[in-house]
Amino acid sequence: MFSDYTHVLRAVPVSENGYFNWRKRGICQRKQDDRQLTERIEDAFHENRGVYGSPRIHAERKEQGIHCGRKRIVRLMKQQNIMAKRRRQKAQKTESTHPFPVAPNILQRDFTTDAPNQKWMTDMTFVATSEGWLYLAGVLDAYSRKLIGWAMGKEHDALLVKQALQMALLQREPGADLIHHSDRGSE
Repeated sequence: MFSDYTHVLRAVPVSENGYFNWRKRGICQRKQDDRQLTERIEDAFHENRGVYGSPRIHAERKEQGIHCGRKRIVRLMKQQNIMAKRRRQKAQKTESTHPFPVAPNILQRDFTTDAPNQKWMTDMTFVATSEGWLYLAGVLDAYSRKLIGWAMGKEHDALLVKQALQMALLQREPGADLIHHSDRGSE
C-alpha cells in the first residue's frame, strides 16, 4: 500500500492526510450531476438524429424540468465532442421567370460544328463545399468540347458568367461569326 501513493506524493506537493481524505471523498456532487446531464444530452442528441445543437437540447431539458444553463450544456457537449449536423442550404438557382428579354434559340440544340470558335456554350453549376456553395461558370467550345473559359465564386450572379466569357475571348479571339449560347437565365 505504501508504494501506491508515494509516487503521487512526490509528484504533487500534498500532505499524506490530504491525499487520503481526497480518496475517501470520491467524486463531487457537481461532477456527478454533470455525468447525469451528459447522459441525457447524449440521449437527446441521438434520439434526434444528431441534428439538435445546444439551444434545442437546452430547451428540451428545460421542458423536462431539468434546470441548467445553456453554456453548461455547450461545455458538456464540447467535452464529449458532440456537434449537431448542419443542414445543407439549397443552392441559389437561376431565376427563369425574370422580366428581361430572352434571345432566340439559334442553335436549336444543334451543337455540331466543323471548326473551332463557331459555337460556344455557357452554363453555371454549383458544388457543395465545407465552407458553403461554390458557383462555377464555364464556356465550352462545341468543336473541341473543351472548357475554354471559367470563373468561380461564392455568389450566383452574372459577374461569374461575364468573367468566364472574358477568359474565353482572351484565349481564343474568335471572329464575328461566333454563336454564343447559354441557358435562359445565364448571361
